[in-house]
Amino acid sequence: MKYKITLDNKTYEVEVEKGEAALLAEYEAALPVAVPAVVNENASAPEVEAKKEATPSSSSDNIIVAPLPGAVLDVMVDVGDTVNNGDVVAIIEAMKMENEVIAVISGKVTQVIVKKGTTVNTGDHLFILG
Repeated sequence: MKYKITLDNKTYEVEVEKGEAALLAEYEAALPVAVPAVVNENASAPEVEAKKEATPSSSSDNIIVAPLPGAVLDVMVDVGDTVNNGDVVAIIEAMKMENEVIAVISGKVTQVIVKKGTTVNTGDHLFILG
């Protein structure tokens, strides 16, 4: 199975097979185009639909995105909190492993897009900073 993992503004493509991992590629990370997510409040399970089109109201420089697909186990910040580069902002469970989501930018949280239990894909928007 192949994964893309972004850490400290670098993206790593990794292939994991039968308990062994191999690094396929390493390159500078490019942040996705920022847009607010739409939460379906009528759904029984907490799901988030993250739009990928550009909007004039937000910039890709102030978005924290999911570095891998999985289920959000914990959200460590709320609207109004200040985060620094390197702070843990969420925990995502993937393949029975808990993975820390690290802020790669500093700022004040203006929007929390996900909540505990949300399923996310790589690159989905988690937080917007102001």
